[in-house]
Amino acid sequence: MIRRFLVSCIPLAAVLIFAGCAKNDPGSSGYDAPIDADGKKLMVWNVGNGAEPQDLDPQVVTGVPENNILMGLFEGLVSANPKDLSPAPGMAESWNISDDGLVYTFQLRDAAKWSDGSRIIADDFVQSYQRMLTPEFAAEYSYLLWFVVGAEEYNNGQLNDFSQVGFKALDNQTLEVTLKNPTPFLLSLISSHYAWYPVPIKVISKFGSLTGKSTRWTKPENMVSNGPFRLTEWVPNQRIVMERNPHYWDAETVKLDQIRFYPTEDISTEERSFRTGQLHKTRELPASKIDTYREKYPESLRIEPYLGIYYYRLNITRPPLDDKRVRKALALAIDRESLVRNVTRGGQDPAYAVSYPGTAGYTPRAKLTGDLAEAKRLLSEAGFPNGENWPEVELLYNTSENHRAIAEAIQHMWRRDLGIEVQLTNKEWKVYLDSQDTGEFWIQRAGWIADYVDPNVFLEIWTSGNLNNDTGWSNTEYDRLADTALATPNQAERYEIYQQMDEILVEEMPVIPIYYYKSVYALSPKVKGYWPTLLDNHPYKYIYLED
Repeated sequence: MIRRFLVSCIPLAAVLIFAGCAKNDPGSSGYDAPIDADGKKLMVWNVGNGAEPQDLDPQVVTGVPENNILMGLFEGLVSANPKDLSPAPGMAESWNISDDGLVYTFQLRDAAKWSDGSRIIADDFVQSYQRMLTPEFAAEYSYLLWFVVGAEEYNNGQLNDFSQVGFKALDNQTLEVTLKNPTPFLLSLISSHYAWYPVPIKVISKFGSLTGKSTRWTKPENMVSNGPFRLTEWVPNQRIVMERNPHYWDAETVKLDQIRFYPTEDISTEERSFRTGQLHKTRELPASKIDTYREKYPESLRIEPYLGIYYYRLNITRPPLDDKRVRKALALAIDRESLVRNVTRGGQDPAYAVSYPGTAGYTPRAKLTGDLAEAKRLLSEAGFPNGENWPEVELLYNTSENHRAIAEAIQHMWRRDLGIEVQLTNKEWKVYLDSQDTGEFWIQRAGWIADYVDPNVFLEIWTSGNLNNDTGWSNTEYDRLADTALATPNQAERYEIYQQMDEILVEEMPVIPIYYYKSVYALSPKVKGYWPTLLDNHPYKYIYLED
């Protein structure tokens, strides 16, 4: 039974009204924790989460704000060690891998249950993956299941019989997954990405079509999940609340009573909420505040490696971006060293290739090279000498103080050094995503955070037909190399193929790499069980607050 709380959640906007009454101690609780019906003070973790989530259906969403919430509500076959994200038992208590690396057999635990108390069986996973791969459902992350036999063909409509796809429920507790090729990063992928979570098919069917994008089933009163927490409240643009799930198989490990996520696209507001004690963690920090935290609140400042790249996506179907000389000129005119030193200020590394250096031992050889003179020459060759005849072009970014500062700096560089004008447009998160999906942009601010630790994660999305590509760019040789790499069992040979793919991206420049991420945020010293990880994933069941 859901516990009723005597003190209700306070929306972030209201919290700020009372901020002046709180201690000026970053991350300390600026208001009393709620009390349950028995008079017990609850352990509640208050988290800033950036944008309002697009939805909470794991097979629909695509963003980091959504991932942060889904990590608490769902769990896949494999979970993760909180310190290094190495694979750990999740819904499956054990698994076996065939000698040839092609067949994974997962044994589900007896205690695997949905949050309504009903049992989770192997066929729940099979049906979930069938929904994910159904062509008319058009799940953007469906390609993360394409490593399985027949998955790509079924997803593309070339195979109609799902029984021929390599997901098999051998019995209620045994799931067999057959791969096309050995995939050494499969367990890491399953543990880290929500595309592999099971979803409650019966519940989804009750509130709409399985292949529709209805969100009725994700409302708190309807939602059924299988993670350490369950959804209890969702007030759009104010808060999302989840509480401990008593039916979770490892409920005894869970220490937090509640997690409250506060969405705000104004990161200055979020930072003030942390500084006045209303939040235990921010999604990020304004670049202008980093030096202040270094000086005044070093115990709360976190700057950590983050396996991701900040880049600009180019819509090559729109002139003049259909000309690779223009694309490369724009890329060469960006002074990345100045940008990370003077604008982002969080120790980020300039990016001259798409792949993140050092990912599982892989570093791209190909890098963007050339100077401002080369940029001007290319632009002139393309028909825009000194910026003459330059058409209307816009740069789209999702609303954020940091994104705006970066966009304004790059806009200035292009104006000063190339003589061209690029207009800036910002949109809130959901509208921004719609514009991305429909191609309603010229240049778009984007970021790609690794779904698993392997160089393939940075290269696969630029293949033809990948629903995360969104550039209009397609290259037959690139596609051939991508297929060849996955079929290559030797890692050294596979990495050599990735070098060729990175070379094509640098030459064609459908996206402009800008810098490699660092995770820069504020975290209260009271938060324990929260370790830095390359993917910025943190299994919530290990987190607790220390008085």
